[in-house]
Amino acid sequence: MDKHVTLVASFQIGFGVLGILAAVTVWAVVVGGGLMSGDEEVLAITAFIGSAIAFFLMVTSIPGIIGGLGLLKRRPWARILVLIISVLDLVNIPIGTALGIYSIWVLLNEETRRLFVSTSNA
Repeated sequence: MDKHVTLVASFQIGFGVLGILAAVTVWAVVVGGGLMSGDEEVLAITAFIGSAIAFFLMVTSIPGIIGGLGLLKRRPWARILVLIISVLDLVNIPIGTALGIYSIWVLLNEETRRLFVSTSNA
């Protein structure tokens, strides 16, 4: 299960990085659209909406990166964090659902639990 945990960590980090890239892209497109309009009122609205969406995507992506890095270091708290993130990923159809199911399967496995318990006592 050690390789599966590493794979889950890599997927979580990758999914988080994709979320951050999506946040930057959404912000640039929405705010850029407001800038291209030349209207200050439109710019204010698009800047607010683009920033809000980008902030939401960042806030939902960063815990996955942190959890993935913790899993790579075999930290017990990271297993719990990624389990919570995996349950939330289930609604992100189709890739998040697949990632969530796989992550839950790996992290709830008894062999994986022993791997994290032995690490925390060392």
